[in-house]
Amino acid sequence: MSGPLSGLRVIEMVGLGPCPFAAMMLADMGAEVIRIDKKTSPGAINPFPMLGTRFDVMARGRRSLALDMKQPTDQAILLALLDQADVLLEGFRPGVMERLGVGPEVCLARNAKLVYGRITGWGQHGPLALSAGHDINYLALTGMLQAMGRADAPPAPPLNLVADFGGGAMMLAFGVLCAVFAAQQSGRGQVVDAAMVDGAALLGAMLYGFKQYGAWSTEREANLLDGGAPFYDSYACADGKFITIGAIEPQFYGLLLKLTGVDDPAYLSQMTVSGWPDLKKKFAALFATKTREAWCSILENTDVCFAPVLDMAEAPQHPHNVARNNFIQIDGVTQPAPAPRFSLTPPVVSMPPSRPGEHSHQILQDWKVSETLIQQYHDVAITR
Repeated sequence: MSGPLSGLRVIEMVGLGPCPFAAMMLADMGAEVIRIDKKTSPGAINPFPMLGTRFDVMARGRRSLALDMKQPTDQAILLALLDQADVLLEGFRPGVMERLGVGPEVCLARNAKLVYGRITGWGQHGPLALSAGHDINYLALTGMLQAMGRADAPPAPPLNLVADFGGGAMMLAFGVLCAVFAAQQSGRGQVVDAAMVDGAALLGAMLYGFKQYGAWSTEREANLLDGGAPFYDSYACADGKFITIGAIEPQFYGLLLKLTGVDDPAYLSQMTVSGWPDLKKKFAALFATKTREAWCSILENTDVCFAPVLDMAEAPQHPHNVARNNFIQIDGVTQPAPAPRFSLTPPVVSMPPSRPGEHSHQILQDWKVSETLIQQYHDVAITR
């Protein structure tokens, strides 16, 4: 292992979405993360066929152990691993881990320094805690979804990037590392209750400040950063592709006008909000006169605050992404590289995604689980 988290030992209870993303982040940084996959009977149907293959990008960098948590032997094995771990990550609904016999009270009584990281949509308590949900639901409750999208359409879902991964997985990873630091000082672990709704709300801190100050309208497409400003938006080009402009600062906006050859005085009233709709029409007509490539040749590598809108096939080929090694290939699968960068302890993805249960016996031996438990352990077909 290499990376700044080398030596950190993490147990990941395999689930969907934010929990594996957080585990991937820790593994990318050098932590030893053991995935606990579910053991099932032969012939069981896998509802997510991509999982457990080389295309399961969020499973990279970890070995997999298969357990059936309904079996006393497998429960004992997990507890034996947790006795040696620094962190547990789990993403089940509140109460599930307790019913499996590995809730926080049991685990912290055995390993006082364990950091017990829990990620849910609604949190461990509250009126909605036991309800199902997805990214769009958690984001909706924060006031942030209402602010996204065009004025003449319903709010636009930003994929599942904001609540699942930004407000959920990244907050979980940050939270458990904060708790690990605290445990190193005090000798006491703790439970980290990471809720996607909490984290997504926190991501909106700046906009809540703007709103209270009176500088943000609750109407969509009426503000500086939501597509209301004509100088901060995406525009269609002559070839049907798109570009983005973010020329907020006056000097950047002035350069935009200079490089695009604009001499219409109507463009000079940059911050006159009442004139934004008409100015946006002018910009739309302007950018529709050339192809995306033509605009790149004029505006890229300048202070206009410009970038082409790339799709997922194009992005890995862009010269800046290539220069930064922002995309890597693992087992023939193109995927984002670990981030951020470190000058002394560079992260390296240690292995491609593992098949569920692929390393079961190796893990039990490496973590020095008792021979008795190993002898009682039986491999069967695995699914997720």
